[in-house]
Amino acid sequence: MASSDIAPGEHVHSHNLAMADMRSDAAPSAPAAEPSAMRYFDGYVRPDGRVGTRNYVAVLSSVNCSATVARQIAEAVERQGLLDNHPGVDGIVPIVHGTGCGMAHEGEAYELLRRTLWGTAANPNFGAILLVGLGCEVIQTGQLIADYAADARERIETFTIQQMGGTRKAIEEGVARVKTLLPEVAAAKRERVPASRLVLGLQCGGSDAWSGVTVNPALGNAVDRLVGLGATVLLSETPEIYGAEHLLYARATPEVAAKLRARLDWWEDYTSARGAEMDNNPSPGNKAGGLTTILEKSLGAVAKAGTAPLADVICYGEPVPTSGLVFMDSPGFDPCSATGQVASGATLIAFTTGRGSAFGYKPSPSIKLSSNTQLYEHMPEDIDLDCGAILTGNASIEEKGKEILDYLLATASGQRSKSEALGYGGMEFVPWQIGAVM
Repeated sequence: MASSDIAPGEHVHSHNLAMADMRSDAAPSAPAAEPSAMRYFDGYVRPDGRVGTRNYVAVLSSVNCSATVARQIAEAVERQGLLDNHPGVDGIVPIVHGTGCGMAHEGEAYELLRRTLWGTAANPNFGAILLVGLGCEVIQTGQLIADYAADARERIETFTIQQMGGTRKAIEEGVARVKTLLPEVAAAKRERVPASRLVLGLQCGGSDAWSGVTVNPALGNAVDRLVGLGATVLLSETPEIYGAEHLLYARATPEVAAKLRARLDWWEDYTSARGAEMDNNPSPGNKAGGLTTILEKSLGAVAKAGTAPLADVICYGEPVPTSGLVFMDSPGFDPCSATGQVASGATLIAFTTGRGSAFGYKPSPSIKLSSNTQLYEHMPEDIDLDCGAILTGNASIEEKGKEILDYLLATASGQRSKSEALGYGGMEFVPWQIGAVM
């Protein structure tokens, strides 16, 4: 709403607009997703039945104290050329982070990190995992291994630095273990599978005023097509649906709507207890791009989820229990949100942007979609697809939706995204940290 009188011709932006608690109650219920003629992609079918779009090996640190060793193991494998004889392996990824200790051994913060590490290791885009700990941390490697199903344990190796006798010996042991894992990982072959086996994570970052007009509705059209094919799609970034949540309530059963309301209630308590406001989410770049309050940003963010019914709501990094459109609770910070989506099983990320976002994620490839052609032409090596033609009338939302779906399936089948070509993805593992650091 206007926070002051606005004269004809005056610039309308964040300086004279304010957030108000006014919502429409007339949002229609979502129609059931229309079944579509089946589409396919070439993926890696894992022993548990899930399907990956990539075939990586991970070196995962349980705690920040083992991060350097995990990274040096991956670097040594590449430096020694151990991947050269295994072209079926997409690469080796060090998954390191800044926590894992200095926390209570139970409670919300512990469970959140535990399931993020657990879910990341279990993502079907990894053909094998080497889990490296220090030995005395709160997040114990043995407990993480015990969380896995039997078929997942077969592709995991683990040790601690203390157990090996120090840093150098741990690096040598890690390289030797990866060497034994590579032949089996390389033996995996792509096979044709229905698009229903895809798990897509939705992200938007560096949004502008056109994001909710062009690229997000176009991605939403592709999402409707995917849901019609039986696939799973994860909408996230809870602070960025704030103010547009009524549109999602109208697409959900009372039980699912109550789950979403509970997460928003948690966020209101979480932010207010720390002297923050939910409307603080728009960044300087968002505002420079024409967005004002979180309401405008949220309306655009929800548009990328299409019109399909909301099937379920899950917590950060929880396994996805059903197909269809699912909401996963997360912060609006893109790397942190994408980390949770991958831990929940996302094998592909679709990322919309209006200002330009430099982002990629391993093991799940990210495709970036621009809201305006100026951005696409300015950052051609970063943006995969341009939706700016919708503004000029040279393309419709439906035409771009089909183009996005085709690109997603091609990327799932092995076509490299722009961010993969640039080498993005090795530094974007950012688990959500809450609670006291002690």
